[in-house]
Amino acid sequence: MKKLIFFVLLSSICTSCSMIGGPDGYFPDKKYDFLEEEIQEDIEIPDEMYLPNIENHYPVNNPSKIEETLEIPKPRQIFASSGDSSVQLRRLGELMWIYIETLPSTSWPISKNYWDTSAYEVTRADPLIGEIDIDFNQTSRLLMKVEHGIKEASTEVFLLKVNKATGQIESDPEFIQSQMEIMLDYYADSLSNFSGTSLAAQNLNEMRKAQIFTEDGMTVIALDLNFDRAWSSVSKALDNAEIVTNDRDRSRGLFFVSYAEEVDRRFFGLFGGRNSDQSRNDLKLSEEAQFEISITQENDKSIVRAVSKSGNIEESEKLLSKINESLS
Repeated sequence: MKKLIFFVLLSSICTSCSMIGGPDGYFPDKKYDFLEEEIQEDIEIPDEMYLPNIENHYPVNNPSKIEETLEIPKPRQIFASSGDSSVQLRRLGELMWIYIETLPSTSWPISKNYWDTSAYEVTRADPLIGEIDIDFNQTSRLLMKVEHGIKEASTEVFLLKVNKATGQIESDPEFIQSQMEIMLDYYADSLSNFSGTSLAAQNLNEMRKAQIFTEDGMTVIALDLNFDRAWSSVSKALDNAEIVTNDRDRSRGLFFVSYAEEVDRRFFGLFGGRNSDQSRNDLKLSEEAQFEISITQENDKSIVRAVSKSGNIEESEKLLSKINESLS
């Protein structure tokens, strides 16, 4: 009897399930209904109706104007830096360069990233010699040079326009200046927030443009510069070091200067209470403070020598050391 009741209940349950979820039940399975669907005609929107006014948060620029409006992003962060480096655009005649107060191994990855994120193709990047070739247009290519500066821990960045057919440098100062002004802002923004180094470009840190060596028992400075730039650099160093130039003869590469050590300047300042250029020029220096500085071209280098009129080698060494500290 129990078995009979069990089979009756089981039959009722199965029947109930088919009535609820079967094809003819209250809740039939619809997972295959899509097979019977038919494609209908497109909905026609009346002319008086407009598309909803939705703001486009990701507009696409006109591809033909991308090169004109493209802004180069900052380089990726390598190491955070709390300091700010000095970045300047300098010019001597048609020669222009960007001066950066940081090592070339730090400037190199930023320089490379500048062109990697630009609209131009980098065809060669050699960190050992600090050169980057950029395919500019059909007739010209750009050559960027990253070099160690005159000053310790400084970088000089040059940009040249080179003719592809002849390999000759094309004179186009207006174009170079416009490009370097953009690069100047890029370096300034990058170095104010980021600092890093490239192990591959460490060799550039050793290629200093100013080297000191001894010649016949006297110290001299060898500048890896042509005469024009060496003359300009030494002139600027004399001003920065507050060394009074009494006379100069550019044709012979000579400066005639007067120099007093810092302690002497402070001594004179106690009485005059002045710290201006006029007070410096009014200092009454002794005969021992008179020097002759010479710049000569030797083996593609500019050699800077300092000679005291009194023959005091120690004073000449101090003066030359001061000039070397002020070179940039």
